[in-house]
Amino acid sequence: GHSAPALELPVLGGGDFSLEGNRGRPTLVYFFAPWCAYCKASSDNLVRLRRWRDESDLEIVAVVLDWQDLDEVRRYVERYELNVPVLLGNSSIARDWKVFAFPTYYVLDGRNTVRHRDIGYSTQLGMWWRSRIVN
Repeated sequence: GHSAPALELPVLGGGDFSLEGNRGRPTLVYFFAPWCAYCKASSDNLVRLRRWRDESDLEIVAVVLDWQDLDEVRRYVERYELNVPVLLGNSSIARDWKVFAFPTYYVLDGRNTVRHRDIGYSTQLGMWWRSRIVN
C-alpha cells in the first residue's frame, strides 16, 4: 500500500474533516456523485456498514464529487439517509485520489496507508469484509 493523498474538506452541515486528524483509526473513504445510479444502489450498504461498525472502530466518510449545488447534495443525503459525514469534494480531490468512476472507495489503515480500492457497486458484505481486515 501507499500513503493516501491529503483529504481536507468542508462537511455538509458545517465544520471540516481532515484525514490527517483522523490518524490512528482505519477509515473508509467513499466517493460518490448524486446522479450515479450505482451510488444510489450502494448507499444502503454504506448506511448498514455504519450500523455494523462502531465509529471508534472505523471512520466512514462519503465524499461527494461532480455535484451542482448544496441542495442537490442535501436531497441525496436525506433520500438515502446517509448516516456518515458527507464531505464536499471537488475536481482536484478527484484527481488526487484517482476517482474516474463512481462509486469508488478506499479502505485505509490507521496510518492512512491504502489497503484496498474498489470501483463500482459493492455489496454490504464486501464493504464489511474489506474494512474488517485492516484491523
